[in-house]
Amino acid sequence: MEKTPRGTAVGVDDPYDHAGVCDHLTGEGRCRYAIEHAEADPEFARERAREGYACPVAADAEAAGEEPRWADCPHYRFRADDRECARCGLAERPAGLSEERPLLEEHHLSYARSGSGGTNADATDGNGDDGTDDPSHEITVSLCRWCHAKVHGSWARIDDDASPPTEAVAAREERRGKEMAEGEFSTAAERYDSD
Repeated sequence: MEKTPRGTAVGVDDPYDHAGVCDHLTGEGRCRYAIEHAEADPEFARERAREGYACPVAADAEAAGEEPRWADCPHYRFRADDRECARCGLAERPAGLSEERPLLEEHHLSYARSGSGGTNADATDGNGDDGTDDPSHEITVSLCRWCHAKVHGSWARIDDDASPPTEAVAAREERRGKEMAEGEFSTAAERYDSD
C-alpha cells in the first residue's frame, strides 16, 4: 500500500485508480499549468505553446481513442472537491458561520515531490520512475474525519465497503438540526414579546 512521506498508509495501492481529470485541464483541452506557471517549467511551457497549449496527455489519448494516462504528465494534479466521503459516503453538512470542524477533509493519496500545486520540475517523467520512491503528483480524495483517521491508522482502505460511523452520522444530524432551527420563522412580536 502507498505511504505518506512520514510512512503512514494512504489506503490505496495505486493512487491513479482514484484520480480524475487533471485540475490544470481546461474545457478546451488546454494546459492551464503551462499558461499560468510558465516560469516554473519554461521548457514544458515552450513545448505546450508550440502546440497551442494542448494538454499532452488528453490530446494523445483522444487521438488514440483511449483513456488518458495522467501519470505521463509531469504536472498532473487532481484534488477532489467531492461533497461526500469517498470511503463511507457520508455527505458534508456545512457548519454555517460557526467555527466547527468540517465533516469532510482532504486526504492525500500521493504528494507532489516539489512545492505545492503539483509543481514537479525536478522529475524526469512525472510518475516516480526517475529512481526515487517519492510520488510526483498530488492526488487527493475527500474523506470524513472518521474514515480519515482509520485510513491513517494503517488498517482501512479507501475502497472498503464501509458505512458511515455512528459518530459521523450523529455529527451530521446535529448540524442538520441546527440548520433547521436557524431556518424557522418567528414574527417580531413573538421574538420581542415582553410578557
